[in-house]
Amino acid sequence: MPFYERGDVRIHYEEAGSGFPLLVIPGGGLNSTVAGLATSSHPFNPFDEFKDEFRVIAADLRNAKGGQSSGPLEADRPWDAYTDDQIGLMDHLGIREFLVLGFCIGGPFIWNMLQRAGDRVIAAVPAQPSGWRPEMPSLSYDNNMKTWGPELCARRPDITMERVDKFLTNMYSARADFVYTVTRDFVRGCQTPILVLPDDVPAHPYAVAMETVRLAPNAQVSLYPWKDTPDKIPLAVRHVRTFLRAYRPVAGTRTMAAAAASDQTKLIRPSTREFLG
Repeated sequence: MPFYERGDVRIHYEEAGSGFPLLVIPGGGLNSTVAGLATSSHPFNPFDEFKDEFRVIAADLRNAKGGQSSGPLEADRPWDAYTDDQIGLMDHLGIREFLVLGFCIGGPFIWNMLQRAGDRVIAAVPAQPSGWRPEMPSLSYDNNMKTWGPELCARRPDITMERVDKFLTNMYSARADFVYTVTRDFVRGCQTPILVLPDDVPAHPYAVAMETVRLAPNAQVSLYPWKDTPDKIPLAVRHVRTFLRAYRPVAGTRTMAAAAASDQTKLIRPSTREFLG
């Protein structure tokens, strides 16, 4: 069972397959785990679907119930703390550039990652992404205060509900708009190719997903609905696979070591990235 450690943070991750790296962020809200990818809460398992041609990597979210990752509850910077873990995992594996696919809470995480490390993310797939609903403005805060928070405090006596309240307030209530992590102006200016697989349940608002599609200049959208009947899910998976193939560099991943060597030699050359159709 592999882990990577950074200070007080210990992240459990798993990987399978080979090829260009595909970082997968499981759904499940703040209880996002690798094991959850194999459950019915996920319409498909990216390990099963994509390990034949990608290096698929996923991790348990820090402090998720049922997961093996742990670390401080950084109440002043909740989204960035998790993004630190995700980018840190890729650094640990020596991966410079990668694709990313995220379910549910993975949607806001993807946008935060694009804001912080957009030069490293080649293309991204938010699937059934989370977002803010004006008609249910405190939904995410309320749900996590009722379940995730008390369960976390029971496992971690060093964490109090007062700290959980501050964490969730800064994560959701203080950012109660759009995708939580970035502004509409950021999405409007984001040049990264995006494929959105919308949903429409309380925590995954269709309107927000479609707004990101309209705003992002290089966004596309799957068929919708895409998971209401079993025969549609393979069509959505095929769309995802075609999208990932299209933006996978032929030469394979540029490792951190290779990037450092390139920087040291000061070579300046035009982009030669080619894509598979």
